[in-house]
Amino acid sequence: MKRRPFSIVLALVAVLGAPAASAFPHVVRPGETLAQIAARVYGDARKESLLAGANALDVGGGSAIVPGMRLEIPAPSHHKVASGETWASLALQWLGGAGRADVLARANHAVSWVPPEAGLEVEVPAVVAHIVSEGDSSTTLAARYWGDGNRGWELNAFNGRPEVTMHRGEIILVPLADLALAEAGLAEARASLGLACSEVDVRGLVTQRRADVELPAVLVDVREGRYVETVARANRILGSGQLTRPQLAVLYRALLEAYVALDAPREAKDACASLRASATDPTLDPTTTSPKIRAACAK
Repeated sequence: MKRRPFSIVLALVAVLGAPAASAFPHVVRPGETLAQIAARVYGDARKESLLAGANALDVGGGSAIVPGMRLEIPAPSHHKVASGETWASLALQWLGGAGRADVLARANHAVSWVPPEAGLEVEVPAVVAHIVSEGDSSTTLAARYWGDGNRGWELNAFNGRPEVTMHRGEIILVPLADLALAEAGLAEARASLGLACSEVDVRGLVTQRRADVELPAVLVDVREGRYVETVARANRILGSGQLTRPQLAVLYRALLEAYVALDAPREAKDACASLRASATDPTLDPTTTSPKIRAACAK
């Protein structure tokens, strides 16, 4: 069986626009199987087929591995959005083409026509360079990597190929938006690269996504007059890590209203100053803002 070395697979990935940082190397140890490696790094032994495809082990049939073999372990990357960056510019940088902006935005629960906020931690999907074998098609590859053969058209769109038929030896890029590393996988990635899956990046991403889930509860607390709960919840979220400017603006506005209601003028003034620093348009509309809140923010 003819196999392509790890270095050749990486070269193919680079040529086709997928970032090399979206994977880390693993040297096979005595007695290891693909299923065992998948179970350790992903927490799911069934992802052994992903490892086989990513390393062209099943080209020509079979997927045996031997001690000392270097494998490519696909993993997501992370990026903190800088001012002026768009989903298109990020897709060009990380996925090799601005036309893949929709894939990157969807992976981060966003839409490509609304620019990401500066400071947002985005997750860049791992991208596998699959070498087509006999019988492969967009349908079979979508079923193999995504669990849904009906998404074959997405695979064709990502690769800019109108044809349904695939040819043996052709390279197909497969984005893996739902792929995540288990704790053991994160540790191995940090030890191997210290780049694609750093603990700091992962923590920032998790913090911001958790805040998105909790912010509605803060607004409900304010609306229903639970001001002590508002202060406690908002400050807990603020202390959880780095948040985006829109998230900060929501929290400081909620704190401002809560502190005014609790007759805490100094805290209200501090919250207003933080609101002005974080909000894109911190103007307090007199038609929708109470006189007490505007007074607390008076300079």
